[in-house]
Amino acid sequence: MARGCEFLGTKIAILGGAMSWVSERNLVSAISNAGGFGVIACGAMTPDLLDAEIAATRALTDKPFGVNLITMHPDLTDLIGVCAKHDVGHVVLAGGLPPPGSIDAIKQSGAKLICFAPALVMAKKLVRSGVDALVVEGNEAGGHIGPVSTSVLAQEILPEIAADTPVFVAGGIGRGEAIAGYLDMGAAGVQLGTRFVCATESIAHEKFKKAFIRASARDAVASVQVDARLPVIPVRALKNAGTELFTAKQREVAQSLDEGSLAMAEAQLQIEHYWAGALRRAVIDGDVEHGSIMAGQSVGMVKAQEPVADIIASLMEEAAAALEKRAA
Repeated sequence: MARGCEFLGTKIAILGGAMSWVSERNLVSAISNAGGFGVIACGAMTPDLLDAEIAATRALTDKPFGVNLITMHPDLTDLIGVCAKHDVGHVVLAGGLPPPGSIDAIKQSGAKLICFAPALVMAKKLVRSGVDALVVEGNEAGGHIGPVSTSVLAQEILPEIAADTPVFVAGGIGRGEAIAGYLDMGAAGVQLGTRFVCATESIAHEKFKKAFIRASARDAVASVQVDARLPVIPVRALKNAGTELFTAKQREVAQSLDEGSLAMAEAQLQIEHYWAGALRRAVIDGDVEHGSIMAGQSVGMVKAQEPVADIIASLMEEAAAALEKRAA
């Protein structure tokens, strides 16, 4: 973990997973102030909104934090410029291979670049293209997910990549023993999202938090793709009426494709906008029946609301105890 801490500039190499509407100034600053590494979820923000969010986060912490940008955002270049304006030290790119020019633009600003690697071949390609660190996120995670489990990805990627490039493991991590295991395998640190949703500093609606506390691992299910022409990235969330609404939305978009009234790029954008709106309804408005309650399978380990500092402290105590047992 010392290597991950050096890379992030933190005391503890735990990144906060970037969760739209949840990973904003309050939670991000709390994670950084507690010794971890908070990450702002830009999501669908405009450059002006991101500009204000970074400034507001800086007002709450003097510790390092990063910004997560989505590669398919139409204003990606401008968003990278906003990060550069604020001297953001680490940019996290999510949502597929970085588009041409984006890696150079981020590196020229002096920021370190972290990207997601859902497969070994992608990890190697990203490292060759100049990425500074990787996040290996498995299928157990909340929100947009890939097809492979965290444990398998870690076994495939860490032995091949971790010696030369810092790798952070994510997806389904809820206790310190798991952190210790991945550190033992060569990870530089970990990323957790679900575990922080019910932090007292999180602005998520009380109903959203209660849904997390009530849920078990099996309640966090992946969305179903209904049309092969519409390559929808699966999303893991707590099962509710909104799960069925998304299936209906896919059918509606597929019908528009059939009728020729919608181009493929616009169809995919409509799906992304659907998720952004559904997530906001749940997180901000508290509509936990029809909104999207994005959660990883570690949700069953979220038992109560507690301060971020307490969450991180308990995770580190569990990890330290596990490593001590192994050394004994």
